[in-house]
Amino acid sequence: MATYLFRKPSALPGFRLTLSIALGYLSLVVLIPLAFAFFKVSTLSLPQFVAAVASPRVVASYRLTFTAALLGALINAVFGFIIAWVLVRYAFPFKRLVDAAVDLPFALPTAVAGIALAALYSPNGWIGALLAPLGVRVAYTPLGVFVALTFIGLPFVVRTVQPVLAEFEREQEEAAACLGASRWRTFSRVVLPAIVPALMTGFALAFARALGEYGSVIFIAGNVPMASEITSLVIVTKLEQYDYAGATAVAAVMLAASFAVLLLVNTLQWWLQRRISRASRAVQARFPSAMAVEASAQ
Repeated sequence: MATYLFRKPSALPGFRLTLSIALGYLSLVVLIPLAFAFFKVSTLSLPQFVAAVASPRVVASYRLTFTAALLGALINAVFGFIIAWVLVRYAFPFKRLVDAAVDLPFALPTAVAGIALAALYSPNGWIGALLAPLGVRVAYTPLGVFVALTFIGLPFVVRTVQPVLAEFEREQEEAAACLGASRWRTFSRVVLPAIVPALMTGFALAFARALGEYGSVIFIAGNVPMASEITSLVIVTKLEQYDYAGATAVAAVMLAASFAVLLLVNTLQWWLQRRISRASRAVQARFPSAMAVEASAQ
């Protein structure tokens, strides 16, 4: 049966050829460079590895990078969903312009984004001048790192949630309203379960992207060791000092952390989808006549 499925007519070449091309390209672009990174780490002894990845300066960069990335991804999960909701559900002037503006962090070079953010939030910048009398400093502080990581992570959430909202059937909301459900109950019981997997994917992508960000952060962070220095800058500093093994060791830790986050999110998505499928089957078993009417209406 499996052989028959693989031999079905297709617009692309056969399964074996396309699989070989896919695995070869994936290995060349992703797997081989990552394997070399871990091979370089293997040249260090265990005490040397621990000294490279657990020094006070590196640990402080971990703390700042992971905290700012997590907070930025959480903020983007909330406001990215709101932006996606507005873009999908409402028509308003300059909607296409707003939709295109979401992709600016993708299109802008990271260095340009960092310079723009530093100029905007510096004490004499447009926003920084308004915050200075309140005693709030953004540029050249850890708060600037948070702002930069939030800026580069927003498109991941919006572009992940937006197509799911566009394909969501509004008849489900109307049915819940007809049955007497409040707006909050309709949102929490009907809309939210359908978009949670996409929202988690956007959150994970934004978080993983923020962990490795460099260009947009160094211009606004201040780069003070033990205070506003991110892990990416620590890696670059080690490379400039010809400490290739130490830089690779820190990079391997960040790579493992990013992979763990993506694996955790994918596992949660799988669990949520199974739970949603079970709930759907339970509803169909409890109300078979209503489901049959809905199917016939469609």
